[in-house]
Amino acid sequence: MKTFLRNIPFMADIDWMIRSKNQTRRDHYDLSRLGKSLPSAVEVTKKYLQKNQQAKKVLFFSTLHYWIEQSAYLGLVLAGLGHDVTLLTLPYSEWHKEKDKFTQRQRVLHTKDALSSLSPLIKHASLLELSITNYQLPIALQKDIEEISLWDSQYTLMREEINMADSSDKALYDLRIKRNTFAAQALYEYLQTNKPDVVLIPNGLILEMGIAFRVARHLGIEAVTYEFNDQREQIWLAQNSSIMQQDTDFLVEARCHLPMTDEMFEKVADLENARRGARVWGKSKRLWQYVSSQGGDETRKLLNLDSRPVVMLAANVLGDSLTLGRDIFAESMTEWITKTVQYFAKRNDVQLVIRVHPGEKLVPQAKSMGTVVKEALPEIPNHIHVIGALDSINTYDLIEIADVGLAYTTTVGLETAMNGRPVISCGQTHYRGRGITIDPNSWDEYYATLEKVLANIPAYKLDEKQIEFAWNYAYRFFFEYPQPFPWRLMNFWDDLEVWNLERVFSNEGLSQFKDTFGFLVGEKFTWK
Repeated sequence: MKTFLRNIPFMADIDWMIRSKNQTRRDHYDLSRLGKSLPSAVEVTKKYLQKNQQAKKVLFFSTLHYWIEQSAYLGLVLAGLGHDVTLLTLPYSEWHKEKDKFTQRQRVLHTKDALSSLSPLIKHASLLELSITNYQLPIALQKDIEEISLWDSQYTLMREEINMADSSDKALYDLRIKRNTFAAQALYEYLQTNKPDVVLIPNGLILEMGIAFRVARHLGIEAVTYEFNDQREQIWLAQNSSIMQQDTDFLVEARCHLPMTDEMFEKVADLENARRGARVWGKSKRLWQYVSSQGGDETRKLLNLDSRPVVMLAANVLGDSLTLGRDIFAESMTEWITKTVQYFAKRNDVQLVIRVHPGEKLVPQAKSMGTVVKEALPEIPNHIHVIGALDSINTYDLIEIADVGLAYTTTVGLETAMNGRPVISCGQTHYRGRGITIDPNSWDEYYATLEKVLANIPAYKLDEKQIEFAWNYAYRFFFEYPQPFPWRLMNFWDDLEVWNLERVFSNEGLSQFKDTFGFLVGEKFTWK
């Protein structure tokens, strides 16, 4: 009977008005706190409204309740600075599960109620209420949907292998195809009708956020994407690329020709020493290592390493969207590691140390790179050593003892180059192609590179100029690539207590964050 009633037309709306609206929500998708806080936030914003001669028509796309919470406040700031803001929401909570129409409709209604006080400062629309024509999308967008749906599946399952012959894997992929196709069709029509100057999108790589980015760029509309690192009061953002791809060409062109000061070198060294010492650094609570440095000699003893050259392979964490879409000659990081360890199994003239990323500790459901190695080599030779995520070995001790580094996208590759070691870069990472790594583009080139480098390691060590550039680039990436911003995503409400809207709109707040707010609507990057 309950199922029958829930399927009656308009029953979700009727139930919402007479019963559910005023009840405590028992749904994971919950904007109740946001709805209660927005009326006072709107009143604060009204006190600081500015006229803006260069005002932009901004379409702000957001999905998942935590992104929507933050987007509402960021939207208020942009509206307060004089921009014409529309917040377009997709009220999903589970991107990997099908939800019944009754629940999904009530999420739409809940979102509209929670955001109702934003009017007239911000217009709100729900993607699920847009009327769409089921026409054929351009071929390029169809290919985008297929690519992003595969990444969505990898991101959800936290493994790179998606088996279309497996009913569970195929069902997830098909669901993502269905949802991404709907989002693409709705956005394709909506953007052409409303013609925003810029589309602002979290992440911009996976799920409907990736679709929003691809559709905007396909239509020639400026798109800005953003994400967060581990530091408080910082944001990563990118203009006309997905921030998760970490395209730093603009940074290199504008900044890396500038000389480094002693203070800059010391700042990078301080960061590296904190990681080496397993200490938190700056405004972060994250530990990048779980055991402090024991020194190169002690690490050699712990691993029973001898005088043969040491090659360190530094792995990434599977399931991190920073690793998606970064393949060059390998089909995946898994394939790269598999073929690499099989190559080194035959090279007992060197010692291979595989550093499983310590971050695997945070995502135990992800397929471990240690498992990948064991699948590739059921019997691991004595000259190959696998350092697990929880093992009491510090990565920076491994950098110290390594003669050669192998990296996919991890910043350990950059840090190894900063120590003068030759690094073979095998994934599309931000420091590749900067003259500080060796960059094969095919399997043949990769194997040939390994042969050449291992035959004469000293000849491939970085010279003084390359090492200096590596440090310069590291400074720009760690300290100039992030921009000042008041609120992180996952700690939004805590950060809002520190940076409430009054403080953000004050001279103090705008002196720190106004440039970033400008970059978020497409203004050209500048550096102070």
